[in-house]
Amino acid sequence: MLSAALTFATAWQWPVLPGVAPDPQGRARCGCPDPECTVPGAHPFDPGLLAATTDERMARWWWTNRPTAPIILATGGKAPCAVSLPAPAAARALAALDHMGMRLGPVIASPTRWALLVKPYSLEQLGELLYAKDFVPGSLRFHGEGGYVALPPSETGQGGIRWERAPLPGSAAPWVPDVEAVVDAVVEALTRTGVSAPEL
Repeated sequence: MLSAALTFATAWQWPVLPGVAPDPQGRARCGCPDPECTVPGAHPFDPGLLAATTDERMARWWWTNRPTAPIILATGGKAPCAVSLPAPAAARALAALDHMGMRLGPVIASPTRWALLVKPYSLEQLGELLYAKDFVPGSLRFHGEGGYVALPPSETGQGGIRWERAPLPGSAAPWVPDVEAVVDAVVEALTRTGVSAPEL
């Protein structure tokens, strides 16, 4: 975890912070005070999201003291953002995007949702994009400024976080596509594969 956190923070300049560990008394529960937590272990708590950093010393200190803590990426700003959707629909969408020849960046998979990393976008940009659409599946979630996603190889209360599409090896930050291209392609792919809104 420490090695991965240092790669994200220092080599790729992605602001990270430790997430809440799953509750040791119950794997599907979170270590935070909320008994109804919907993302157990896969969110920041102490410290809060604003503490996310690319500082090597801070990342090293956090994961030396909390070696199993999930790695949380603070999305937006200069960091990648993400578009996520339920895992079954995401698998079908990715297959359709491959068939269309769409170039994707890294894709993060949790047991319940997959997140496609995209270039940073503003709320205005996202609003214009969604306004121009006739239909956007309600299950699509957008992780922009002020948002977060858990990064591999984190272990959360819902299970392990892995790369469905791993970044290409290298020292530079991975390439990610524009949010417009991804949303356009995902909506088209879901429409083509006949995924209805309730199924999502």
